[in-house]
Amino acid sequence: MDTLNSLGLSQQVSERRWWIFAVVCLSLLVIVMDNTILNVALPTLARALGASESQLQWFVDAYTLVFAGLLLSAGSLCDRYGRRLVLMVGLLLFAGGSLWAMLSGSADLLIAARTVMGLGAALIMPSTLAIIAAVFSGPERGRAIGAWSGIAGLGIVIGPLVGGWLLDHFAWGSIFLINLPIVFVALVGTLWLVPESRDPEQAHLDPLGTLLSIGGLSALVWGLIEAPQRGWGDRQILTALGLALLLLLAFAIWEVRTRRPMLDVRLFRNPRFSVASLVMTLTTFATFGALLLLTQYLQFVVGQTPLQAGAALMPLVPTLLLGSIVAPRLSERLGPKLPVAIGLFIVAIGAGLLACIQQGSGYSPVALMLLITGLGLGLVAAPAATSIMDALPVARAGVGSAVNDTTRQVGGALGVAVLGSVLSTVYRDALQQHAAAILGQLPPVLGAAVRDSIGKAIVVAGQLPPPAQALLRSAAERAFIEAFDRSALVTVSVLVIGALVALLFLPARARRQARVTDAVDLTPAESPTTMKAREEEPSHDHS
Repeated sequence: MDTLNSLGLSQQVSERRWWIFAVVCLSLLVIVMDNTILNVALPTLARALGASESQLQWFVDAYTLVFAGLLLSAGSLCDRYGRRLVLMVGLLLFAGGSLWAMLSGSADLLIAARTVMGLGAALIMPSTLAIIAAVFSGPERGRAIGAWSGIAGLGIVIGPLVGGWLLDHFAWGSIFLINLPIVFVALVGTLWLVPESRDPEQAHLDPLGTLLSIGGLSALVWGLIEAPQRGWGDRQILTALGLALLLLLAFAIWEVRTRRPMLDVRLFRNPRFSVASLVMTLTTFATFGALLLLTQYLQFVVGQTPLQAGAALMPLVPTLLLGSIVAPRLSERLGPKLPVAIGLFIVAIGAGLLACIQQGSGYSPVALMLLITGLGLGLVAAPAATSIMDALPVARAGVGSAVNDTTRQVGGALGVAVLGSVLSTVYRDALQQHAAAILGQLPPVLGAAVRDSIGKAIVVAGQLPPPAQALLRSAAERAFIEAFDRSALVTVSVLVIGALVALLFLPARARRQARVTDAVDLTPAESPTTMKAREEEPSHDHS
């Protein structure tokens, strides 16, 4: 039993619950920012550390791979050992990895440091949402999760902006140094404000389930990360994806058979859990894939600097925050079905605007798309995350949070892989059509570089005489726009499918979680009227 099981202390926790929320969201913000802040620094790191293309890729992928692969296991650790303890360990690891990265003198050392940062992030992210689920109750829980989702989206957008500004004013190590004061404040706040909570019935770990989940998720994410570069038919990619399928299937079978599973996979029979998880996967598929498209369009076609491209994404922020505030209240009145479905349709409309971009369109359609998309993302994220968390008792909030976070990471990796592959394939075919004469005159090495990406094509064009330079650049931009539009149409299709799935299968009203199996009652007492209303609501929980 946790020592915080007294009514008086629970009341104290209730009174400072929004301060606790601020602390855990600060912890969330720093790891989400770090997921995107490095992208704008890759050219600088290539020059400073003499990094190869493969090493540049692993500066980003080492963090993502460890982060995504360990989330489910980290969520289980939260429930067993305590969310506060796991959050603090994660913050310390993340700070240590950031310091190591800042001081790295070689590309290999930086990759190792990024691995440690990914481990810290995997411990931090599920513990933040689990703490919110333990501290808040009733309608306030949905609103807090909505704000949490908005801050997660905010971190994705402002990461490139902060990274670009730091690189304009300081050395490359500043993109890691900035993490340290944020982590320090979060650690002090956690020690001072955040209560401990855990699952008293989880008496032991699930070693085999842990190994199977880590192996399966790591193989899946690695295959998705590498597929655009190696090709989907590559033997190593097929092996990795096949291994991921086998390990995750073995994980599901084991979790059904074991007496104390890390994740009760029978929860996926509950549409509040399974459909919401699918919705989150499709949403992050579209979000990360669209960011991949937009950053290239803004820099290579519109001609913006990395800092300008980061700033150009800011129209997403106000409508994202607005949607995150409105969505929980709509969900309280209507249930999660309509806000999620409407939100996905709105995001699909925004992606449809991208599919209409032509050469010379400039930035205006992007700004309009971001305003529309932000509102849709805000409407989707909070009800979907709340639906996942409400399908589990509070005692298992760590695992529930980990499932929510894992769907985000896998969906994001899948979006980048699929849309990146569509972009590359259509670009190569269109370039061959629009620039066949110029490509035939280039040396094989330069021709291969031009076909590889628009970024390399622009570099090669800069080495040619003025007439050929203009022709090659125009052909590359035209080919990229065609690939960009085709990728946007794929995004629209995925979002429409997600909206239809939500309309058909997501329950119209999510039952409030009536049973709390935590040893700790950290939430304020409910009125008899509220308790009676909750008891009379029909149960759809198959857990």
